[in-house]
Amino acid sequence: MIHSKKSLPALTLLSAAIMLSACSGDDNKKPDVIAEVDLRLMETTDIHANVMDYNYYSGSTNIGIGLVRTATLIKEARVELTEMGNSVLVDNGDLIQGSPMGDWKQATGIEAGEVHPVYKAMNELDYVVGNYGNHEFNYGLEFLAESVNDANFPYISANIFIDDGDDNPDNDMLYFDPYHLETKAVMDKEGNTHEITIGFIGFLPPQIMQWDKANLSGKVITKDIKAMAERFVPQMKEEGADIVVAIPHSGISTKAYSADALAEHSSWYLADVEGIDAIMFGHSHLTFPSSAFAETEGVDLEAGTIKGVPAVMPGYWGSHLGIIDLSLEYNVTQDTWQVVGSQVEARAIVVDGEATVEPDAVIAANLEHDHQATIAYMGTPIGESTDDIFSFLALVKDDPSIQIVSDAQKAYVENLIQGDVNLQDLPVLSAAAPFKACNREGICADETSFTTVAKGELTLSNAADLYLYPNTLVAVKINGEELKGWLECSASQFFQIDTTTTAQQELVDYAGFPTYNFDVMDGVTYQIDVTQPPRTDRSCSVIHADANRIVNLKYNNEDVSDAQEFIVATNNYRANGGVFPGTGSDHIVINSPDTNREVLANYIRDNSPVTPTADGNWSFAPIDTVTNLTIVFRVPNTDRARNFVAAQLQNAEFIEVNDAGEAVYELILNQ
Repeated sequence: MIHSKKSLPALTLLSAAIMLSACSGDDNKKPDVIAEVDLRLMETTDIHANVMDYNYYSGSTNIGIGLVRTATLIKEARVELTEMGNSVLVDNGDLIQGSPMGDWKQATGIEAGEVHPVYKAMNELDYVVGNYGNHEFNYGLEFLAESVNDANFPYISANIFIDDGDDNPDNDMLYFDPYHLETKAVMDKEGNTHEITIGFIGFLPPQIMQWDKANLSGKVITKDIKAMAERFVPQMKEEGADIVVAIPHSGISTKAYSADALAEHSSWYLADVEGIDAIMFGHSHLTFPSSAFAETEGVDLEAGTIKGVPAVMPGYWGSHLGIIDLSLEYNVTQDTWQVVGSQVEARAIVVDGEATVEPDAVIAANLEHDHQATIAYMGTPIGESTDDIFSFLALVKDDPSIQIVSDAQKAYVENLIQGDVNLQDLPVLSAAAPFKACNREGICADETSFTTVAKGELTLSNAADLYLYPNTLVAVKINGEELKGWLECSASQFFQIDTTTTAQQELVDYAGFPTYNFDVMDGVTYQIDVTQPPRTDRSCSVIHADANRIVNLKYNNEDVSDAQEFIVATNNYRANGGVFPGTGSDHIVINSPDTNREVLANYIRDNSPVTPTADGNWSFAPIDTVTNLTIVFRVPNTDRARNFVAAQLQNAEFIEVNDAGEAVYELILNQ
């Protein structure tokens, strides 16, 4: 099983151990250890087709993104181990979708023999394996297969199976290879060559069955991540894996584990699976180790471990390279390679606002045609806007970047239900969320973390900036009680404000609640009382049953009753997810073939020039307290952002520019 035996053909392992022990001048050397090897594991994740270091929305270079820059980090990291050459590189999915280049390639289609732009780049970098992410399925299985078949490295996923139509789980067949065994020649610290077999096992969120139901239903099924690890890791060891590296496209949850829950975020659970030596994860668009996980149980940020297992998550869009350096020893007595030490790093392409690397010239040249084609595609005009559409205040007040999306979705559904006697008389609402409102780590210094569509001509790039994802429009039928529950879950976006302190208090909880879950419900009016604790967590599970953040919920100036019925225009991700109250398959009444972005672009074409002024249907409830509260939010410290705040928000006062380069404002909510 242990491939290092091949490096000593003339000696038995026992005699080799005796000779090495006798000849060694190191009294501290373990007598049963005959080889010490340093092995570097490297990871990219959540590239989302951001191969180039370019912002196709603003038409400018962005030094903080792009596999073209991560590639330079990869090559530098390999040079650091030139003498040994002991490194491997993996990708953790969400690769072909998520940027204008991905949109362009999907729109133009991919034919047999054509290489997808992401693989033109990746095939230059000597990846050993790739794992599928959830966004790989956004364009359907056929598009995925035709894209991936040009990768010169294998792909894996251990928890997606063929849907055979029966209820017997024992005869389910895997849709992809669950793992890959890579036998690699490595050099030990004495200069001797050995072979080590590294086993890589991949996982994806089981929720793809909800998020991409239209593409996957009846074709595949998914199973629990940890359960599949417990099934396949022993099999990998039996087949010769000396060490096992898990590559879950999955974040961290510390809730009590249940296989029946099919947890989206399972990396924390994988640390409990015997035989896994390292975890290279993704999906959450965060970096690990980082302060975002400072309060996470079982995490050692200094060591870079989860429950003692070395782990890394390298951000998103090429922002970081994940590195795990393992110290291995071959123990002749136990006939195994053992991990005896590790170091973990998420190495950034930008530090303190300065680029640490230049783009890789070879990849940039290979992608030049695709780059220029993407620029041309995104420049297609679709209409005009009379106002700026910025998302700087999307989490502070009703906002034009959400308003125009809601207007488009609402008009689409209202038109679609005409003539349907079961639906046409029901009020139509629209749920839309800010996809760009600071970055995932809650840093608001960079305008590229926001939607910035200036008034004037609008193009496809602007529509893509306003609606990032290729979701399809879906409508659900809900009642008033479910509507309030939906909004209560959305209102978990905010911290609870303490009305007894004058200390500065942050308003928005970025780390605990992603902004794409902050659904604004257009068509009704309501207020959010942030002095109340959140009724639910980010998964809409009730945590404070007596809390009511949503107050004064009205339709046509009348209180919404629990039994009142509505249609809500939303997207397939939300409608199929079944997480927010009022969602799930039993609530769906419209499954549109059109993407939300297409609906938006067509709305702009048909109504140009558009006026996306927010209608102010939601606000924060005034706070009745004698305490001089200091509730703060942050925007980029740019003229455009500060001018927008001054024009849009009368109850805000500038405080300072902080060390992160953000403009900090006080939001005055005292009654």
